[in-house]
This record gives sequence, C-alpha cells and structure tokens, in this order.
Amino acid sequence: MHTFTFFQRVSKVFRNHDSHFKLLLLCTTVTVSGGGLLAYGDAVAASEAASVTEKKKVVVLGTGWAGTSFLKNLNNPKYDVHVVSPRNYFTFTPLLPSVTCGTVEARSIVEPIRNIFTKKKGDIQFSEAECLKIDAANRKVYCRTNISENENEFVVDYDYLIIAVGANVNTFNTPGVVENCHFLKEVEDAQKIRRTVIDCFERASLPGLSEEERKRVLHFAIVGGGPTGVEFAASLHDFVTEDLVKLYPGIKDLVKITLLEAGDHILSMFDKRITAFAEDKFRRDGIDVKTGSMVVKVSEKEISTKSLKNGGEIATIPYGMAVWSTGIGTRPFVKDFMTQIGQINRRAVATDEWLRVEGTDNVYALGDCATINQRKVMEDISAIFKKADTDNSGTLTVKEFQAALKDICERYPQVGLYLKSNQMRNIADLLKESKGDIQKESIELNIEELKTLLSKVDSQMKFLPATAQVASQQGTYLAKCFNRMEDCEKNPEGPLRYRGEGRHRFKPFRYRHLGQFAPLGGEQTAAQLPGDWVSIGHSSQWLWYSVYASKQVSWRTRALVVTDWTRRFIFGRDSSQI
Repeated sequence: MHTFTFFQRVSKVFRNHDSHFKLLLLCTTVTVSGGGLLAYGDAVAASEAASVTEKKKVVVLGTGWAGTSFLKNLNNPKYDVHVVSPRNYFTFTPLLPSVTCGTVEARSIVEPIRNIFTKKKGDIQFSEAECLKIDAANRKVYCRTNISENENEFVVDYDYLIIAVGANVNTFNTPGVVENCHFLKEVEDAQKIRRTVIDCFERASLPGLSEEERKRVLHFAIVGGGPTGVEFAASLHDFVTEDLVKLYPGIKDLVKITLLEAGDHILSMFDKRITAFAEDKFRRDGIDVKTGSMVVKVSEKEISTKSLKNGGEIATIPYGMAVWSTGIGTRPFVKDFMTQIGQINRRAVATDEWLRVEGTDNVYALGDCATINQRKVMEDISAIFKKADTDNSGTLTVKEFQAALKDICERYPQVGLYLKSNQMRNIADLLKESKGDIQKESIELNIEELKTLLSKVDSQMKFLPATAQVASQQGTYLAKCFNRMEDCEKNPEGPLRYRGEGRHRFKPFRYRHLGQFAPLGGEQTAAQLPGDWVSIGHSSQWLWYSVYASKQVSWRTRALVVTDWTRRFIFGRDSSQI
C-alpha cells in the first residue's frame, strides 16, 4: 500500500516539474524503493520495446518526384521507413534541358535526399543501392550497392512497399540507339550532352577537316517532338546563336539542328495553337522540323529514317550528336515483379484508384512506372442503379439520379468529364438529349435505359501522362493516406462504394492538371493553363521562371537556380567542358 501511494506521488511530481528534477527524483526513488521499482522500470522498458517493434516497415524504392513527394508529406511517426535508391539526391528534371546548355548548373537542381527527411518525424533510413528483385510472396526486396569495391547485396523486409522508380528510356528496339544516342533522363545525361556539344565545336575547329565533315560534326539531331525534345532543341539553338557563335565565328554558318518526329506534329499533347506556333517559330529560327519521320536505325555517323508520308521512303542523315527523347520503358526488376503478380505484357504496373498494385494488398506504385486502371461505369451499372433507386421502385427519377450523381462522378470521373465536354450541367441535360424536350421531372428510367444513357461515358477515360506533375501529386496523396491509415484500418481503401456496404475511408486519387509549359527559345514560352487558357510569348516566359523557381524542393535550390538565371543574363552561358 505504501509503495502504491509513493508511486502516485512520484507520478504527480513527474507531471508538474521540469526534467532535471524528474531525473533527481527517479535516482532517489530507485535507491529507496529497491527491487520493486526496478521491476516496474523493466516492465515499462519492455512495453516501450514492444511498441517500437509494432512499427510498420515501409520501404520506398526511388528518390524521384513520386518518392520524394511521399517522403516530404509523410508526417506519421508510426512508420519505420527505409528508402532505397541508386542515387542519394532528388533531381528537378524539368530543368535538365537547361543544364545541357549551361543555363543552369547541375548542382543547382539537385537536393541531397537526406536533407529532405532529416527533420521529419519518425525513423527514416536511406541506402544507396539499386533494387534487383521484389519477392512479393515473402515481402522482401533484394538490393545491391556498388559503393564499396566489392558489390554488396542485402535484403530488406517490408510491411508496405512503395515502388516509385520511374522508367527507362524506350528505344523501341531500334538498332544502334543505345550505342550511339544520348538520353536525357538523369543529371549525368545532361552533363554528358553538354560536354559533347562543346566537343563537336572543338572538333569542327581543328585544321585539316573537310567542309562536309565539319557540317556533319555540327549537325545535331533530336529524336522526339515531345516537351523534352522541343525544349532541348530550343535551348541548344539559343546556346549556339547567343554564345557559341561568338567563340567559334569561323564555323557558325555550318551548324544545323534537326528535330525528328514520327507523328504529324510536334507537341501533339498541347493545344493546336501552341503546336502551330512552335512549328512556325522553329522554321523561322532555322531548326529543321521533320514530321512523319520514324527512325529505323542509328549508326555511328548516320541516322536512317522512314518517311510515313511518302510510302516508306528511307533516308539517311549524317550527324555529329544524336539525342533520343521519346518513349518510356519498364525497368527489368519491375517487369519481373509484374510477372509474379500476373500482370504480363503491360507497359507499366497497373494500380487501382488508391495507387495499390492490383493483385496485392500491401504494394503501391506511383509515377512513371505505374498506370491507374480506372473502373468503367458500365461494369458497375447494376450497383449504381441499385444505390440510386432509394425507393426500390425499379425505376429512377431525375431527382434520385441527381442525388447520386456526385458520388458517381467521384468514383467514375469519366461521367463528369463527359458532361463537361458536352456542356451539360447535370444529368437532366443528359436526359433531355436522350429523351427530347419533355418534362424532366416525369422521366423515369429502367436499368436498360440507364445503360443506353451512359453507354458513351467510358469513351472519355484517359490515361494520366508520365509527367513530374502527376508523380508529385500521387506522392502527396499517398503520404496523406499513410498519415491516417493506421488510425483507420490496414489499407487506405475501404469497400468499393457500389460493391458492399460502407463508404471509402479515403477518396480515390484524382489528378488535378495545373497546366504545362513549352519553352521555345528566344525568351518565349507557350503556356497551356486550366480553363483552356493559352498564352505564348515573353510574358509566359516570366511565368515559367516564377513557377519553376517556386516548385524547387528547397530554398537552397531555389536560390541557386535564380542565381544561375541571373548570371546567364549578365555573363552569358558557360562554354567550358567542365
């Protein structure tokens, strides 16, 4: 009894005094109370140890946009996080074309990954290694590091696995691409391109070369008319015309830049106004845009193309440097993982709307290595009808369907997209289109009529683009789910809203498009922003500067990038090979 009373007093003092006095009381108590308190301390220590072991192990593969965004927004200390990546930094990839031409330095767009999670709650461990294999059945990840002289392999266990490793470059098995082309996916790629550009100018300046050879060496070929290829072509043109021509005046007229695109237009994912402006500007600048040209072979000095417009005519183009900037491919260990879980012959890992890999219950995939399988509304039409039919009459009134429309659009975004694309405010407008000009209040639909009414909406389903914006939003979304997951249940998704009772604990991931930019050189940028707003010119360039500066991952990189831009305006671009 006395011991119990003593503990009550000690506990009260512990709650009301500072830590130094607590320590003094604890030492005094241990001396006075003897074995009883020691046993109590052992029990507390055992309880704390048990609580530590109960932490869920979360393994994150990759430090790109998706993985870094997840780490930045994860605030739940209940996880033991282990990050595995072959690089110990995050790269702001949209500025890689600027690195190739010295507009921005490579160190200005990278942030050490340890700087990002040093101040985070919870235990986060980092291992600089590459993933070799995922054992989904036993929840293990096999890794290998090349830091030491001898390759060191190790295994990491997980409760939750997050695959955010991005994608490889897709060469479409074109002969000679890997051996002879440059890529633009990593900082090392941008640095290598920069050195090669300067090498070409130095080689062309050597005595004894023929005019034809100089033209070949100074011919820069870019394969791919997407945002990366177009921005690199524009950056290279500015680098040549604003800086290099001053240093190599004797060969400035021999430089040629060619952009090869298999499609009918460059920047096909942009508004047609932007596409037309970009093609016209490139032609005015002297950049040769060849659309309908598919590359079929790349040798050491020539690129072979097949014309898709002239009956498959084959042409050869001599070049000094070639950059391949088209397509994304799957990493080998991701392919092996997809085979394990039954996802064969796919371009990327298929996930549900909560980013969980289909066929698993504890693996998530996001970014360029994954694609979301949205459910088709026609697959769940019976469940939708049953839920909307609140009076169980076997038919739906406009009022019943309108009450369920918000939930339907949330679960099946293609419904809302269909209404928007056809300028329909609500389901009543859709009924009017189907039934004609009659009293909408009197319309009642049976299930077959509902199927007919919604038969076109699944055609509005779209795959998300493989962009940094998508990956970043996915990482933020999944981190918010994990912050609350352990307080709810094991997984961030509940029963499907139309398949069983209950509601989602977390809403499905929905991508919010914030706009996209296409720098076209000459301090002109094309911007396509939400609401179909298109802006082209110098004002959009300044908007591009402000957005890209604000989106940097830290104040350090933000200051470095702005400093680099300022230095370029004052002193020009650096043309050294370093």
